[in-house]
Formats: sequence, C-alpha cells, structure tokens
Amino acid sequence: MIDRFTAGPVGDPSGGVATVGGLEVETITATDPLVVSAVVLVIVLLAAGLWVLYRWLNRPPGDRLRRLLATEDEVAILMHPNPDPDAMACAMGVARLAETVGTEYSMQYPGQIRHQENRAFRTLLELELEQIEAASELASDAIVLVDHNTARGFTGAQKIEPIAVVDHHPGNGAGTQFTDVRPGYGAASTIIVEYLTEIGATLEAEAEDESSGPLISESLATGLLYGIQSDTNHLTKGCTKAEFDASATLFPGIDEDLLDRIANPQVADEVLEIKADAIRNRHVEGSFAICDVGEIDIVDAIPQAADELMHLEGVTAVVVFGEHDGTLHLSGRSRDDRVHMGETLRHVVSDIPMASAGGHARMGGGEISIDHMAGLGPSDGVSKAEFGERLFTALSGER
Repeated sequence: MIDRFTAGPVGDPSGGVATVGGLEVETITATDPLVVSAVVLVIVLLAAGLWVLYRWLNRPPGDRLRRLLATEDEVAILMHPNPDPDAMACAMGVARLAETVGTEYSMQYPGQIRHQENRAFRTLLELELEQIEAASELASDAIVLVDHNTARGFTGAQKIEPIAVVDHHPGNGAGTQFTDVRPGYGAASTIIVEYLTEIGATLEAEAEDESSGPLISESLATGLLYGIQSDTNHLTKGCTKAEFDASATLFPGIDEDLLDRIANPQVADEVLEIKADAIRNRHVEGSFAICDVGEIDIVDAIPQAADELMHLEGVTAVVVFGEHDGTLHLSGRSRDDRVHMGETLRHVVSDIPMASAGGHARMGGGEISIDHMAGLGPSDGVSKAEFGERLFTALSGER
C-alpha cells in the first residue's frame, strides 16, 4: 500500500518518490529510448530465431536432408558391407537429392558385391560404385550412411561420424546433423521415395516439361522399386502401408523389362548345389530347421539356401550356416510369431568373442570367427554340433 507519492519535476524521467510502509522508494515513469529499443530488438530476434527453429523442425525430412546436402561441396554416400539392392537404391536416391542442389557425391561401400541379384542390379542400372577398405579412402568427411546406422566393415569404421543417417534397421547409430531411422519400415528405399515426393520430384515418364520440378529417372524408379521388393520378399514380408504407397508411386515410371532382368539373373552352379545341400542335409526339430552347409566359396548362397528351406511344408523358422575364409556366416528366416530371428541370433552368439549377429523379426544374419568359436579368447569354445543345439534351444525360447 502506497502511503504517499511525490512527483518529480515536469519532464523529469526519474519519476518521483513514493512512501511504502514508511519507506521512501524512487519510482520511474519513463525509460531511456535506447533501452526500450534494445529490449524490442532482443524480443524480435528471439521471436525470429524461434520461428526459424520451428520451421526447420517442421520441414519434411526430405527437405531437411536436401538442405543439409546443399551446405556441402561433396558427400560420401556410404552403403553397408556387401550392399544389397535396397542399400544401392538408397544411395541412388540420396545421390539424386544431392544433384538437385549441385552437391558432388560418391557412392561407396566396403566388402564385395557377390550375390548374382546384387551384381545384376549394379550392372543393369549402370551404377558407379567405389569399393573401400579404409576410412582414408572415403571421398569426403561429410558422410551419409544409407541402409545402416553404424559404419562397419573397413579399417577406421569405428571412428566415423556421419552427418546423416537414413535407415530402417534397429540400432543406436545417428548422424551429427540428421537422423531418420524407421525400424517399422520394410525397406529403406521406401523412405527415399517419401523424400523425393516431399521435395516435389516427378517421374520422368509423367513429366510434361522440365519445369515440373526434380525428375525421377526410369532407372532410379526401377532401382527404388526393386529395393523395396527385395527387402520385403516382393511385398509379402515385413511390409507396411508405406511400402505399397511407395511402390504405387514408382510403378508408372519403371522399366518393366529391366526389373525382370534384375529379379531373374543367371545363377552359378555352386549356389544351386549349396541350396540342394541345405535341403538334403537339414536337421529338423518340430517346426524349426537348421543346416550346416560346410565350407563354401560363395557366401551369398547361405541366405539363398535359407530362403529355400522356408518353402518346406511345416517349417516356420530356419538357420543356415557355412564357413568361408575363417568365418562362420549365419542366415536365418522366420515366419513364426514366437521367433524374433534377429534377437535369436544375437542371443546365440552373445558369449562368443568377435561374433556379431542381429536383424529383424523375420530375417537375421551374423558372423563368427572360427578361431574364437573354437576357444580363442575369454571363452571355452563351442563345437558346430553344440552350436546347432544352441540354435534349436534359442528358437524354442528356452535360452
């Protein structure tokens, strides 16, 4: 409560003196114009900054990734080891985004492209892909990971900090400036199709003129559609509505003959023999089947053999493994709601040093060092027969 107020002289910006509870308090009735201006400027700048942040966070991810690419002179688009059609199609899509903003790019990968389907994809779509063995061979420090979220498979991979990650596999990897990981999606190519749609890209086959926006070439549309098909077993496994929507978007712009040639490449004799061995020598317990195909030269025959075993009546989950160059390679498939294949394989190898495994509910894979499996390092070792028993126990949920 103010007991008394004495105003200052007319025009005096200091105001006057008020007596509150017996104490005299100086009041201010006017403020320095410079202070007012500074306060207003700070408020305006703060509001503008919040608006820019709001706009950025609410931009579609495709637009955000393209804007990020525009800040770089060159990017290295990095696929996972031994890239499959989904990985290669994703690299093609990110490359197209980079082209729309004038950013140079290189599509790179560690490992090898061995599977006949993967080789056909690369050859028929005339992809310029560069193989690397060490981080020093990456084309740029600005790295975009596609179809995986943690770099692996080459010297120095553990030190890689990508600026962006686009993936559909579970994992904790992230980009320093952009991360879009959607484990619920059946294919990473689906995400890329959404990006292209978000920036207003148009199928080349449907574009009336160049003013219609960025174009999706026939080869890119074909590659992305096959990337989706290959990771979802032709839209029959692990699909979401997004896969069907993306496929419908791409279909008018594809080359059907090219798609058929990628999907039906010639098969090497050894691949057929390994498939036959897996069928003949399978070990079945209940609805689960496993098979050791022994030493092999073509590692990509293992997942193909697993696919063949899944066609057997009464079989709901399979694991095929074989040895190549000192490593035991695993591939598993499941259509059993009780068996999460990726988690099952990860659990089975968890106590073996230098072993890795994982994947999705319906599909998984892994690698084990033969020497470490035999007991090298801090473990007692496990024989292949014991390993087979481990698999059956894990598949049945008892381990």
